[in-house]
Amino acid sequence: MTAEETQPEHDLVLVVDFGAQYAQLIARRVREARVYSEIVPHTMPVAEMVARNPKAIILSGGPSSVYEPGAPTIDTDALFGTGTAVFGMCYGFQLMARGLGGEVSATGAREYGRTRVHVGHAGTLLGGIPTEHNVWMSHGDSVTAAPAGFDVLAATEVTPVAAFEDVDRGLAGVQWHPEVLHSEHGQKVLEHFLWDIAGCRQTWTIGNIAEEQIERIREQVGPDGRAICGLSGGVDSAVAAAIVQKAIGDRLTCVYVDHGLMRKGETEQIERDFVASTGAKLVVVDAEKQFLDALAGVTDPETKRKIIGREFIRTFEAAEIDVIKDAPEGTKVGFLVQGTLYPDVVESGGGAGTSNIKSHHNVGGLPEDLEFELVEPLRTLFKDEVRLVGEQLGLPRRSSGATPSPAPASASGSSARSPASASTSSARPTPSPARSSPPPASTATSGSSPSSSSPTSARSASRATAAPTVTPSCSARSPPRTP
Repeated sequence: MTAEETQPEHDLVLVVDFGAQYAQLIARRVREARVYSEIVPHTMPVAEMVARNPKAIILSGGPSSVYEPGAPTIDTDALFGTGTAVFGMCYGFQLMARGLGGEVSATGAREYGRTRVHVGHAGTLLGGIPTEHNVWMSHGDSVTAAPAGFDVLAATEVTPVAAFEDVDRGLAGVQWHPEVLHSEHGQKVLEHFLWDIAGCRQTWTIGNIAEEQIERIREQVGPDGRAICGLSGGVDSAVAAAIVQKAIGDRLTCVYVDHGLMRKGETEQIERDFVASTGAKLVVVDAEKQFLDALAGVTDPETKRKIIGREFIRTFEAAEIDVIKDAPEGTKVGFLVQGTLYPDVVESGGGAGTSNIKSHHNVGGLPEDLEFELVEPLRTLFKDEVRLVGEQLGLPRRSSGATPSPAPASASGSSARSPASASTSSARPTPSPARSSPPPASTATSGSSPSSSSPTSARSASRATAAPTVTPSCSARSPPRTP
């Protein structure tokens, strides 16, 4: 077997989170450079990180001082002894400097907000970037001496070492936040590290993402497996359904649960438009009374999320009986398609991400006695990537950009319709002679693959992000709306 045959599909960049507010934004910026990235906590042992064979590791910012007792840290001896390329920003930059023998000092000269930086020696990291430009700073401590073997690339009026690199060892860093819009040429700095210093391959494209997921789902479901997809009316479930439809064709049935919490007319719109948009079979379940009864008297949003997740699964299990009526004898719908996204997993404390922010009904509300095997084609994707995949798959902009009325949020507001007219849960057909709407001939075929394109066109949407505010070292707090 050749080296090419054993090489992974994509190079992996790990973003080590030290409490940064923008760890997810950093990961997204890496993907905009067409390199795959994931977030891991700083508590993950270095040996475990290295075992994943990352091409590069990025050390994020954070709210602490590197000298503060109990401040988040990492085994720098182990990390820098691996030979893996490492890039530090803000707090991560200071951890690098200190861990490699440089000096970090509390100079008393803090910098935050838009700051003028002077590039004295561009090197590789800052090559082609103007000598004077604005960056976004948010720090109290400063690197006052670079480690041995490093070239100092930039400085500010009060920070003598604002960027450095040791290209031979694959190490580099900046004191500012290149991931935010307020830092001019920030994406170019990240790309210079990823492409020119770490040598990452630019293989993470929207076309590749869709093609790979289609093939993985074919393998997971098998030649005879059948799947059911919970359709919400939003972009996530619509794109997930479209991917699975490409993979297994008419062995997918989509179930839309009318739980009584949607906007007025939204259910009818989904019934009218979805089949034409995705080519999938659709069954609508009237579960309004079931959901409203289960949520009656509940005020805690987290409890509502758990209840909604539970009731969704119970509804799918009941709908399975109706779905298999049209399936060949002896078959079972054994797979459940969900539009779980990467931020859902990270924010729910699942996988290798940050601490629990909130549970998501796609992640934290699933019953332990789940009778389906989950199919989650979007689990590694950010929202902007999902939208681009939808466009690549031919979904109309209305479907690939749709945002459903969020069930947990709606349950705590006034959007729920009166239960007076609700009936017990029962499947009702879409407006067609058949119980399940058959897919249009033009979109029912499986196996077609989208063209390849770069996800960098998502920048305009994902760059609309405010910059960090100042804390002793680097920020993880709510940012100002404007600098």
